[in-house]
Amino acid sequence: MTQSDDLELRAVNTIRFLSADMVQQARSGHPGLPMGCAAIAYTIWTRHLRHNPRNPQWPDRDRFILSGGHGSALLYSLLHLTGYDLSLDELKNFRKWGSKTPGHPEYGITPGVEVTTGPLGQGFANGVGMAVAEAHLAAEFNMPGNQVINHTVYAIVTDGDLMEGISAEAASLAGHLRLGKLIYLYDDNRISIDGSTEIAFTEDRAARFAAYGWQVLRVADGNNVEEIDAAIQQAKTNPRPSLIVCRTTIGFGLPTRQGTSKAHGEPPGDEELAGAKKNLGWPIEPRFLIPEEVQAFFRQAVEKGRVWEANWRSKLEIYRATQPEKSVDLERRLRGELPVDWQLAIPVFPADEKGLATRIASSKVLNALAVKIPEFIGGSADLAPSTKTWIENSPAFEPETPSGRNFHFGVREHAMGAVVNGLAVHGGIIPFGATFLAFADYMREPIRLSALSHYPSIWVFTHDSIGVGEDGPTHQPVEHLATLRAIPGMTVIRPADANETAVAWKFAIEHRNGPTLLALTRQNVPTLDRNLFSPADGLERGAYILADLGDGDPEIILMASGSEVSLIVEAGLRLAAEAVSVRLVSFPSWEIFIAQDPAYRESVLPTMVKSRLAVEAGVSMGWERWVGDGGIILGVDRFGASAPYEIVYREFGLSIGNIVKRALQLVRH
Repeated sequence: MTQSDDLELRAVNTIRFLSADMVQQARSGHPGLPMGCAAIAYTIWTRHLRHNPRNPQWPDRDRFILSGGHGSALLYSLLHLTGYDLSLDELKNFRKWGSKTPGHPEYGITPGVEVTTGPLGQGFANGVGMAVAEAHLAAEFNMPGNQVINHTVYAIVTDGDLMEGISAEAASLAGHLRLGKLIYLYDDNRISIDGSTEIAFTEDRAARFAAYGWQVLRVADGNNVEEIDAAIQQAKTNPRPSLIVCRTTIGFGLPTRQGTSKAHGEPPGDEELAGAKKNLGWPIEPRFLIPEEVQAFFRQAVEKGRVWEANWRSKLEIYRATQPEKSVDLERRLRGELPVDWQLAIPVFPADEKGLATRIASSKVLNALAVKIPEFIGGSADLAPSTKTWIENSPAFEPETPSGRNFHFGVREHAMGAVVNGLAVHGGIIPFGATFLAFADYMREPIRLSALSHYPSIWVFTHDSIGVGEDGPTHQPVEHLATLRAIPGMTVIRPADANETAVAWKFAIEHRNGPTLLALTRQNVPTLDRNLFSPADGLERGAYILADLGDGDPEIILMASGSEVSLIVEAGLRLAAEAVSVRLVSFPSWEIFIAQDPAYRESVLPTMVKSRLAVEAGVSMGWERWVGDGGIILGVDRFGASAPYEIVYREFGLSIGNIVKRALQLVRH
């Protein structure tokens, strides 16, 4: 063994045992993946990954995703060793309260963590989104001889990732799109929590990915750095995405647990860990050992990163000189800044009793914004004609047209959600994904992760209620608004008419610290006359007074969201005609309203007014917070029915007559 070989082996074992020591000290975690994949991670990070530890947000860095996020100790070890702002003390506080080393990697918590992973398959699909972003920006901005956008997405993926359906969806899409900057190394250890993968996962994975249109390569020994390196080199030369199948041993080195499910998700124990160190020629003590020469070797990443970024900035300087207009746009987008006066593009809709569906209004707003905001891109899960989310005058993003701004995600809602999240965190892109609200459950996990991780993803869900009508209860969402509102950090907006829809889009574009969800109607709703009612920009405060009808202080407050606002407006006019003083409140977003100061909330919903009635074409759960103990909620606490939507609304009690009747019961009680 040469001196360099010896250093390499010690570097790999440093990763392996730093990770295992973290798990053992925490008495919690997953040692199997870090111990089995140490050589794979070493090869990626020391021979291929272009990154700058002192500037984790350098725009043209390569991205690394640990899709098997349960192996987070591996990633934290790499980040510390290569010089990120992650101290050894943080590693020693693995999985402890307030540390930067949580049990699964979390975006925004740990410098260098690109996406939140742990729910299997999410990182796999996030990487597809990042590769799409890279290809799109490269097509938009690269010039012959000056590729200012040129980076690769690497990931370590696991048996669990490949079992999840989202990975099948995302891999199929990536193969179709020929995303050659996508290189995934598969930790083929053939062990899951329940035991051998032979119990449930026996298809030919390599053949499956070849059928998706991926290049599939094999590494017989997942501890052989040279073999891994050669496979990555080969992957880089192919225009297709690459899956490198690396035969590994889970918990490599553990005397009795390597190659077994016992290595997966529990600390090895002091005796077993000591045995592994003895087996691999590593000192048993001290824990968290980083030999000086190994530390020096890994810390070369700091200088290499500085040089890589400096070289890129030199290219950017040349780009500024030769492509001044393009460079201004590129750098603005990479900084996350919006174009000057972009809000002026937002249309204002005239009052119209017949009105239009908010999905139609959304389409008009979306296309007006797309003219002004070139980074605004997105698509639907095979529903663009129904969700009305096609950006006009732009082709679809396809292998031949990577500058296209429309995405055919296919009937792949789950992958669409995670791809949009990958686009959102990549930088230079403002993405949206669209489908019917009833299908939001297909993509629940990426929606949840967008909120948990504060991704600025935009979710567009149309056909938002029993207003879907004849398609019946399978397509009529009733519980969905309540379950989506239950997600911490999710801003759900259900606009009442075309002008509220325009303001909702304005909010979504500006809101960069978390996801925004728009719930839009299939059916027409009146466009309110804003000369008679308050301006629609009240939406930006979550709930607002549309009008006070009648004389004196309000006797009753009628509140509603979305399409039901027009119902309370008509009901309020009838009540006023019967000498009842009524306050009408449009309530498009609970989350935005909750964030307002108490004085504003009291001004809209004064405590003194006990008679309150809420109307929404969804389950009533949650509205009790706003109507109080003595109020009435007219909701839909059962599944819908197949019939014209006007009949469905009437039969479920969501009619002007029933609102008036129930309101009079309250005020005359």
